[in-house]
Amino acid sequence: MNNTLFDLYTDYLIRSFGATTATRLSELVEGQVSHDQVTRMLAGTKRGSADLWQRVKPPVRKMEREEGVIIIDESIEEKPYTDENDMVCWHYDPSKDRTVKGINFMTALYHSGGMSLPVEFTLIAKTEHYVDKKDGKTKRRSPVTKNDYARQMVQQAVDNQIPFKYVLNDVWFASAENMVFIKQTLKKDFVMPLKTNRKVALSLENKGQGKYVRVDTLVFENNRPKQVYLEGVPFPLLLVKQVFTNEDGSTGVLYLVTSDTTLTFDDITTIYQKRWNVERYHQSLKQNASLAKSPTQTMTTQTNHFFAALCAFVKLEVLSTSTKLNHFALKTKLYVTALQSAFDQLRQLQSTSL
Repeated sequence: MNNTLFDLYTDYLIRSFGATTATRLSELVEGQVSHDQVTRMLAGTKRGSADLWQRVKPPVRKMEREEGVIIIDESIEEKPYTDENDMVCWHYDPSKDRTVKGINFMTALYHSGGMSLPVEFTLIAKTEHYVDKKDGKTKRRSPVTKNDYARQMVQQAVDNQIPFKYVLNDVWFASAENMVFIKQTLKKDFVMPLKTNRKVALSLENKGQGKYVRVDTLVFENNRPKQVYLEGVPFPLLLVKQVFTNEDGSTGVLYLVTSDTTLTFDDITTIYQKRWNVERYHQSLKQNASLAKSPTQTMTTQTNHFFAALCAFVKLEVLSTSTKLNHFALKTKLYVTALQSAFDQLRQLQSTSL
């Protein structure tokens, strides 16, 4: 991949306020780069996590800390009008409780020193076709589970020698297998939420006798953590109940478990609060790095545009740190500057027409 052209393309994704096309980029640089050059670049070799790591490694090395966290999460970029393929297809969206058409992607986001950088990504490809026994319809599925991908990404972060202390994720990745892998295989700790109907044993003896109770039936006193045991997890966990107020004024509850039994209630909730940086990442990737604004049609061009949007996010995060402006403020500043330039150009045209 032509690095100069690629950097130009990622800058274009940051500067763009509408659809991002090869033609518009060529027009923006007044023909210094042709439409065909951009098209060939996007249609070239598919880029993956190894390529992302080569680009994000320098800023990671500057911001890395032993207290860093790896956040595993997924999202869907909806593409309702794009032709279906193994990647752009129907996926279940937990936030909407229904299936949507688009690209389902997973990210390992490294948060440390006030910065959040994607260090691994996976685009879910549903390459297998099967007949659903419930409705008799032919559907797609991935040969690899999302939990498998999650473990692979955390393992790769370790292999890349990224220092971190905790793995954070939402309830969809809080499986016993993931917990055991993080604690016993990787020698790291985690903070994860449990579903309200998840069952725990309150002692090792109860676990041995199969005496489990739902977490939402437990009574917590003075925010004190409870030591509990999960089926399939051979080590004790600390469990806390966090009650919080949503933006609409409603009350929510999180049951959080951690493998680090030295933590207090405040420690656990403060560490897990860092997970919300992944929501900021998803929002900025889609709105400020032009993830959703490309008309690419093939799996290769869609993958490479996604990769470019990730690199654009990295640029924005580095700029945000140096300028002390968040991504949206940076984008607004670019927009205002573009408007000023357009206004000046309009005045010049008007003055010559009189």
